[in-house]
Formats: sequence, C-alpha cells, structure tokens
Amino acid sequence: MPRQTAAVEAKSAQKPLNVAVAFRRIRKAIRPYPKAAMFQLADEGYRTVFELVVSCIISVRTRDEVTLAVTRRLFEKARTPAAMLSLSPDELDDLIRPSTFHENKVRSILAIARRAVNEFDGRIPADSAVLLGLPGVGPKCANLVLGIAAGRPCISVDVHVHRVVNRWGLVQTTTPERTMTALEEKLPRRLWVETNELLMPFGKHVCTGILPHCSTCPVLDTCRQIGVTTHR
Repeated sequence: MPRQTAAVEAKSAQKPLNVAVAFRRIRKAIRPYPKAAMFQLADEGYRTVFELVVSCIISVRTRDEVTLAVTRRLFEKARTPAAMLSLSPDELDDLIRPSTFHENKVRSILAIARRAVNEFDGRIPADSAVLLGLPGVGPKCANLVLGIAAGRPCISVDVHVHRVVNRWGLVQTTTPERTMTALEEKLPRRLWVETNELLMPFGKHVCTGILPHCSTCPVLDTCRQIGVTTHR
C-alpha cells in the first residue's frame, strides 16, 4: 500500500551517496527485470553502428517490448544499409508499424541507409559528429550507440536516468540534456556507459515515476527522495 512520506524522515542519519556502491547494489536489484532494449539487442549480436542507430530510432516514444519485437522482425529482413535500401518504403513501414511515429521513422531509416551507402562505403562510422548529423538521431541516441558499439565513455540520459539521479540529489537539473552534462562532471568515466544500462530498468521497475518502491529500494539509505511525496 502507498503511504505518505514526510520527505525528511530520518534524513539526519542518511549516508552520503557513493555512486560506485549504488551502482553495485542496483546491478543486483535489476537482475530479475528485462534489460534495456538496446543492451538486449547488443547481447543478441546486433552491435554494428547502423543496427544500433536503427534500433534507437525505432525505440523513440516506444515501449521496450515493442522495440525489441519490431527490431528483431526488421533485422530478419535487413541488417545492413544496402539490404535496408532494397525494401520499399511501404515494406519498411509494414515491418515497423507497431512503433510510434513509424512513418517518420521510415524516412529517417532510409535516409540513414542511403547516406551509409553513398558516403561511408556501406558502414556508418562510430563518430559523434556523423551520428548527430543523421536524421532522427539526438545526443541520447548518439551516446548510447557510441557506448555500446564502440565502447566509448559516453553517458546516455533518458527520462528514467534523469528522474533517478535527481531524486538521489546527485544533480539538480530540469531536462535529460542538462542531466547528461551534469553527470559528466559527477561520474567517473568507467561508469558512463553503464549509467543507462542500469538506471533505465531501475527507473522503470523500482524508482518508478509514480509510487516508487522506496521500501525495498537498495539505495534508500543514500537517496534524498527529492520530489517523492508518496511511495510503496
């Protein structure tokens, strides 16, 4: 049952936040839950820059369960830029239709595949400037792709990561973009890629937007619970 919290209860006894310890606890806490879609797809072998860019575009405003099903179905038909261009816009649209804003995503995916073939010899390079110049690709997507595909130390911040680290009091920011910049100053580089991998499922299943599971949270002793008025 949800209960009211005074937001200041026992805060005088609260421990300082140690991010490395928090991440270690969260790794264990999220084991029962599905991985974030991009990391799950990488585990399944979809690790090229092009594959990850396409899957990231599909994921925009789309639930992970849908993203995974749609992306797997698409990659059964086409995994490379050349193969993607062999599909007609209608064929591609049929494959990704369950994804939100699928019509716009069809245009972006085909434009990216065309650039890959015409400008990059069929392969999108692991280059931030190139990725950010692709249609439908923003900083969150670019950093996620670079982190997974190339092992670059990059932080990707979605609404879950943004909410969690602000609740902790680690940063005080108003947008995911500002959170990304703030975290680059706060977190050791060795944790940058893992930030999204851990905090996305943690925010989705434990530190939820409504009624977070504070009573069973593994980092409650260091969380300032900023903005939390009711919880489970």
